[in-house]
Amino acid sequence: MTSKNSAAQASGSFVGIACVLLASAIWGTTGTTATFAKGVGPLGIGAVAMGLGGLLLALTASRSILRNSRRIAAQWPMLLIGSLSVAVYPLAFYSSMHLAGVAIGTVISIGSAPLAASLIERIFDGQRLTTRWLLGAAAGLAGAVLLCLAEGAGHDGAGAENATAVFYGIVLGLLSGLLYALYAWVARRLMQAGIPPRAAMGSIFGVGGTLLLPVLAFTGAPLLASWTNMAVGLYMALVPVLAAYVLFAYGLARVSATMATTLSLLEPVIAAALAVVIVGERLPAEGWVGMALIVGSLFILTVPIPGSRRARNAGPPSEPGFAAATPRT
Repeated sequence: MTSKNSAAQASGSFVGIACVLLASAIWGTTGTTATFAKGVGPLGIGAVAMGLGGLLLALTASRSILRNSRRIAAQWPMLLIGSLSVAVYPLAFYSSMHLAGVAIGTVISIGSAPLAASLIERIFDGQRLTTRWLLGAAAGLAGAVLLCLAEGAGHDGAGAENATAVFYGIVLGLLSGLLYALYAWVARRLMQAGIPPRAAMGSIFGVGGTLLLPVLAFTGAPLLASWTNMAVGLYMALVPVLAAYVLFAYGLARVSATMATTLSLLEPVIAAALAVVIVGERLPAEGWVGMALIVGSLFILTVPIPGSRRARNAGPPSEPGFAAATPRT
C-alpha cells in the first residue's frame, strides 16, 4: 500500500510539474504573439487579454462569487484596489514590451514583481526586508541599469530616440511589476478574510475586466481588421489568461508553492528566446548580462535555502492559493 501511495504521489508530482512548466511556457509566448497582430497597439492587446480573459475567469468562478457575495462586498476597498491594478497592469505590461522590446519588457516586469511584493508587505504588513531581499534587489537593479546602458551604447544619432523609448519601456515594466504584486497582495488579503481563492480572484478579475471594456472599445477595432488579428486576440484571452491559469492552479495543487514559483522562471527564458528567434530582437553582450542578473535576482528571492524555515514549510498546499490565482498575461 505504501509503495502504491508513493507511486501515486510521484505521478501526481510529475503531472503537477508538467502543468506548471506548460503554464509558464504559455505565459512566455504573449509578447511574441502580440507582434503578429498588425496595427493593434499595446493598449488593445492588453485590454483584450485581461478584459475578455478576466471576464471569462469571473464566469468560471461565478458560483463561488455568488456564495461569498456578502464577504466580497464587505471588502470593497480591497476589491477596488485589486481591480484597478488588474485593469492597468496589462496596459503597462504590453506597452513596456512595445517600447523596450519583448525580451526586456518581459524580464523587467517579471523580475521586479517579487521586489515590489516585498516592499508592499513591508509597508502594509510590517514585514522586515531581509539581507536576501537586499541581495535580490541589488542584482535586479544592476541588471536594469545594464539593460539601459546596453541600449544606449547600441544606438547613436537617430537611435537616441530608440534609447529613450527603451527607458520608458523599462519604467512601464517596473510599473507593471508593482501592479502585479499589488493585485496578488490584495488577493491574499481577501483570502485571509475568509473568501475562497476562486471567488477572490474571480471577483478581482471580473471587475478589472469590466473596467477594461471601454479601453477595448476605443483601441480594439484593429483586432477585427484581419483573421490573424482576431486569432491573436482570442489566443490572448483564452490561452495565457484562462487555460494557463487552470494549468497553473492544477499544478500548484500537486507540487509545493516554492517548486511552482521556481519552475515559473521558465517564463522569461521562453520570452527572451522567442524574441530573438522569431521577432529578431538583438541585444549586446552587456544587455544579456543585465537580463541574467534580473533572472538571477528571481532565484535569490524565490529558491529556498536548504534547512531554512521556508524550505521546511514548502509542502504542497491543500488547495490552490493566491499564487495559483495570479496569472501572467
